[in-house]
Amino acid sequence: MGTTLDRSVQEIGDGTVVLLDSGETIFKLDSFENNPIVKPRDLGLTWHEKGELKIGAVFNGGVEVFQDKVILTPRCHQGYQKGTFFDEKLGIERYCLKNYISEVWPLVSENGVYFTRFQNVVIRGDGTDHQDFTYGIEDIRIVRCDKRYLLIGCGKVEPPFKVRLGISDRIAIYSTTDFVNITYHGIIDAFDTRNAVSFSEEVGGKLYILLRFYTDTQINIHLDSLEAGIDQLLNPSKHTEQWEKIYERRSQSLLLEAGHYPHEKEKIGPGPQVIKTNRGWLLIYHAVGVVEENICKAYGLAERIERGYSICAVLLDLDDPRKVLCRTRNPIYIPSAPFELYGNDQYPVDEPAVVFPVGAFVRKDKLVLYAGAGDKYIILLGCNLDNLVNYLWEYCKYIA
Repeated sequence: MGTTLDRSVQEIGDGTVVLLDSGETIFKLDSFENNPIVKPRDLGLTWHEKGELKIGAVFNGGVEVFQDKVILTPRCHQGYQKGTFFDEKLGIERYCLKNYISEVWPLVSENGVYFTRFQNVVIRGDGTDHQDFTYGIEDIRIVRCDKRYLLIGCGKVEPPFKVRLGISDRIAIYSTTDFVNITYHGIIDAFDTRNAVSFSEEVGGKLYILLRFYTDTQINIHLDSLEAGIDQLLNPSKHTEQWEKIYERRSQSLLLEAGHYPHEKEKIGPGPQVIKTNRGWLLIYHAVGVVEENICKAYGLAERIERGYSICAVLLDLDDPRKVLCRTRNPIYIPSAPFELYGNDQYPVDEPAVVFPVGAFVRKDKLVLYAGAGDKYIILLGCNLDNLVNYLWEYCKYIA
C-alpha cells in the first residue's frame, strides 16, 4: 500500500499539455483540488483591530522530506496593516504592508497536505536572536546536503516596502539535522539579493549557487560556483572576499535574462531547490510580467493579467549547469483561482496575481511543488516529472 505520503502524492495529477488557439503548446501543472492547503487561520494567525477580525499570512515555504514526513518552512505574518504606495519605477500604484515583519514557523505533515506546527519551533529575524537583520526572515529554501539541511532565506535589513531597490535583502543562512536544533551561520553582506539556492551536490568538483541580481531595468538569474565549497555558506563572514568576487563577476555569471517574454518582462528569480533528472538539472523559477490573454484563456480567465507572478522551468546541463538546454517560453502555471489572483470574501489576498514556488521534492514519479499564493496562502501543485521533462525536451530547446 505504501506510506501515507506515497498514497497522497499519487492523488496529484500528471500535468497536461495544452494546444493554444495560437498554435503554441503549453504545459500546465495540476493544482491540488483542496487548495489552498495551508491558511493563516489554520495556525492562529489572526488578531482583532478596532473590533474587526484581521487575517494574517502564511506563504512561501521551502520543503523537504524528513523521516518520511514533509517539512515546510513558510514565513508567517500577523499584526500588520495594509496601505498603498506609488512605484516610481513601474509607474503604478501598488499595495504595501506596514509593520510587516515575518517569522518562519516550520510545519510538518504525514501526507504532505494537512500541516501542523513542528514542535513550536520559530526562526526569528526581529533582533531577538541577532542583530544582523531585524525586519524579518523570509522565503527559506531547504537544500539537503548529505545528512545536513541548509536553510537559505532572505534577511531584511530594512523595512519591507520602505526602501530603495538594492539595499534591503541579504542571504541569511541556517542549518539543521533535525529541524529542532537550528544553527544560524550569518548573512552574506557583500551584496543585496534574495532567492538564493545552492545545489545539493558538487558538479564537476564545484558547488554551484543560484542568485538574483539587479540591473537598471530588470532582475535576472545568475549561476556561480563557491570557491570555498559548502564552508562558504556555513561561514559566510570568513569568506567575504569570495562573495565580493561573485558580485564583481556577476555580468559573467548571467544564466537567465528577464525581458525575453511578456510574462518575464519585469523580473525572474530562482524557485525551489534544483532537481536532478536523467536529462538535466530541473530549475523551477518565478517570473513577473504580463500574462497574455491566450495563456489566461487556457486557465479559464477572460482577460490578461497586467502584472502577475507565474511559474516557469528550465533544464540545465548535468555536467555543466551553466549551459541552458531547455527553457519554457510560456509559464507552466499562472494565478487563476481567487486565492491566487485578486481574492474574494472567502479568500482575501495581500498581493494580487501571485504564485511563488519555493519548495519541491520528487516522490515516486511525481514532482511535488509548494508555492505561495496571493502572499497569504500555500498551495500544492504537481505533475509527473517525466511529463514535464519530456515537454521541455520536445518543445523548449533553448536558443540563447
